[in-house]
Amino acid sequence: MIWVALTAVGAVLAWLLVLRSRLLVVTVHGVSMEPTYHSGDRLLVRRAKLDRVRAGQVVVVRVDTTTPDDPTQGRMVKRAVAVPGDPVPPQIPVPGPRVPVDSLLVLGDNSARSNDSRRLGYLPADALIGVVLRQMGRG
Repeated sequence: MIWVALTAVGAVLAWLLVLRSRLLVVTVHGVSMEPTYHSGDRLLVRRAKLDRVRAGQVVVVRVDTTTPDDPTQGRMVKRAVAVPGDPVPPQIPVPGPRVPVDSLLVLGDNSARSNDSRRLGYLPADALIGVVLRQMGRG
């Protein structure tokens, strides 16, 4: 009977490790995604590669615009507005008529208060952390 219990515990632990490698919780910092998300909101994010992202989805990306005491840990929550092969939206000043392979364009829903592709340009595929699945709660 003890072996059954140990096997069950082992299976649960293995399942939790798999989930942890595929999912993460990210806290929104700032106002750039208002009114969709507010500072302090917690989001469940599925890790994803660029080929799994569609325009319109909310994504989490990694950027190198942080300071050592930055609570965002270099993560930004933004909306994917164009993926490889899509036309470049007119409000984003980047070269070329289409988004290049291995690149992504993102905007904040609060365009007046967002640091996004209008300033950062194309984001490389390896900057993508994942796609927001749902909001988990308010902070």
